[in-house]
Amino acid sequence: MGRPNKYPDKFRKDAIALVESSGRPVAEVARSLSIAEGTLWNWVRAKRDAEERDADPNALSESERDELARLRKQVIELQTDKEILRRAAAYFARETMR
Repeated sequence: MGRPNKYPDKFRKDAIALVESSGRPVAEVARSLSIAEGTLWNWVRAKRDAEERDADPNALSESERDELARLRKQVIELQTDKEILRRAAAYFARETMR
């Protein structure tokens, strides 16, 4: 569970629409709405990213990207474990030969 949204979805959509339709810089629109410039940039960027994903039918969904990142991390951990076990097996094989 994440923290609750400070701004309602309608406000976010209206702010993004204002940036897109007004031609004004994001910083100026953010000041006029009394929100942080970075916050508005994040909203605009997220909308653009979503539009790009929707335009590409082969693009991954957000949950798929999250799963892919998790699985990649897990692969790295498993490869590390395998390498440690390989080295340990080689070490003990040398010890038993003596």
